[in-house]
Amino acid sequence: MASSSTDSNYSAPGAPLGGPIDSAHANRLLWAGFMAILAAGVGFAIRGGIFDNWGAEFGFTATQLGTIGGAGFNGFCFGIILGGIIVDKVGYGKLVLAAFGFHIISAFVTFGASTPENAYDFLYWGMFIFAFANGTLEAVANPLVATLFPQNRTHYLNILHASWPAGLVLGSVAGWILDDKMQLDWKMQLALYLIPTLAYGLMFFGQKFPKSEAAATGASIGSMFKDVGIIGALVICYLLSLFFGGMFTGLFTPDNPTPEQIADAGDTSQLIGYGIGGALVIVVGLITKFSVGSILLFVLFVAHLLVGAVELGTDGWIQNITGNLFTSEQGKWLFVFTSLIMFGLRFCAHWIERTLKISPVGLLLICAVLAAVGLQLASTMQTFTVALIALGIYAVGKTFFWPTMLAVASDRFPRSGAVAISIMGGIGMLSAGTIGGPGLGYCKDRFAGEELKEKAPAVFEEYKAPAPSKFLNIPATAAYGIDGTKLGAVKEAAKAGTMTEAQKTVHESDQAGDRKTLKADSLIPAAMAVIYLLLLLYFKTIGGYRPVSIVEQNAR
Repeated sequence: MASSSTDSNYSAPGAPLGGPIDSAHANRLLWAGFMAILAAGVGFAIRGGIFDNWGAEFGFTATQLGTIGGAGFNGFCFGIILGGIIVDKVGYGKLVLAAFGFHIISAFVTFGASTPENAYDFLYWGMFIFAFANGTLEAVANPLVATLFPQNRTHYLNILHASWPAGLVLGSVAGWILDDKMQLDWKMQLALYLIPTLAYGLMFFGQKFPKSEAAATGASIGSMFKDVGIIGALVICYLLSLFFGGMFTGLFTPDNPTPEQIADAGDTSQLIGYGIGGALVIVVGLITKFSVGSILLFVLFVAHLLVGAVELGTDGWIQNITGNLFTSEQGKWLFVFTSLIMFGLRFCAHWIERTLKISPVGLLLICAVLAAVGLQLASTMQTFTVALIALGIYAVGKTFFWPTMLAVASDRFPRSGAVAISIMGGIGMLSAGTIGGPGLGYCKDRFAGEELKEKAPAVFEEYKAPAPSKFLNIPATAAYGIDGTKLGAVKEAAKAGTMTEAQKTVHESDQAGDRKTLKADSLIPAAMAVIYLLLLLYFKTIGGYRPVSIVEQNAR
């Protein structure tokens, strides 16, 4: 536990930290970071729980809701990468203050959504600013904990990130009571995340912060980026190109556009996105004197891209999916159940590694297999009991992905300081925002629409969305989902027990789409398992997994 730090876990005061930091102070900083990520989890859970409110009130499709939710990951990417680059130069305290301000601003921007005409923009940018604040905080918390506890990073980073599922539980329960029971306006529900925001601001206020090993040795930005290099930059810059490709679409879309004009606008915007992504790769090349980068770090980046898509992308939709397959109340119970599993297990990473005698990479391999099995089983669930088992297996699997990946990168690439783990966090969040969230929304639209069209073509024509959904703006993926407003009316009729035969067919097709979406989602952790197996074999060929020092890394 963090409260019982020993010399074997805690970095001794002195040069590497840039000044004396005792064990008690280290723990205070750990728990301040814990509260900061807790605020992010509370806000994320509440926003995920009111997706149905937004869909019914403003008529959004699942793909539109997925894109809005995706902004909650995209903004994080910019916050954590920009923060990770400058954190050792400007100091942790200033970044915490900036994040606090952005959290407040995001609430007011989101509250500006009032009509179907303006709601999308306000909700999207409110979500983006909220995520930017979260990313900035992680740019502080991750390298801070990795620096304070260099001998046991996996354990303490998992403790730090136990705050995420804790926030999900608190936000879900609060939303459950305020939405389902008290039926309060969604704006009042959303305002709750400002409470832990104030708490982390007070906990960080006046604290003394250490320096990372790289910063303490005076490492330059170029040397910190050396291991990222061109191949690492390709991963993050590709995701950034997708983000910018979607961001500029509205600039080229005329009023009352035809489908052809929408497609042309998307193509033009994506070309701009690719141009920006390519320019950023060149910038990294110039900074690093065109260093190729580490192949191992590149593989870790690709793996974390998949982590973001399956963990956070699924988290953004799982309440909606389970609430649709069962009842809204049962969906919230399942979300709380899986989040509590994550919260408890993240305090046990060190014990699991020691008991099973496995490395962090071995732990990741086991988790990937469990996550794939859990999602496959979840795609077949018909009863609440099976749902508890399936999603429980999935929850155990996804528990250690994010913090353990950060620990591996920090263990193996100390020369990069905050840069490598910040870029890794940005890749995970941006993947969730550009691939995971929208991708699952697209799958829901496509599978539900195909199911309805096959069952009742006439009903499909009546209920289909006015415009097709696409994945990554690829024309060949165009598929019609179910209109969000009409689907909302069907769900209300289902709750009241007054569905017509047509509505019943729509409801069943929507549920079939959810199950197929979970099955498709299971392929992601299956691919991750292959990557982790290859990494495990690689480390065996070099004598096993172990952390390396910055001196050792520079000597390679």
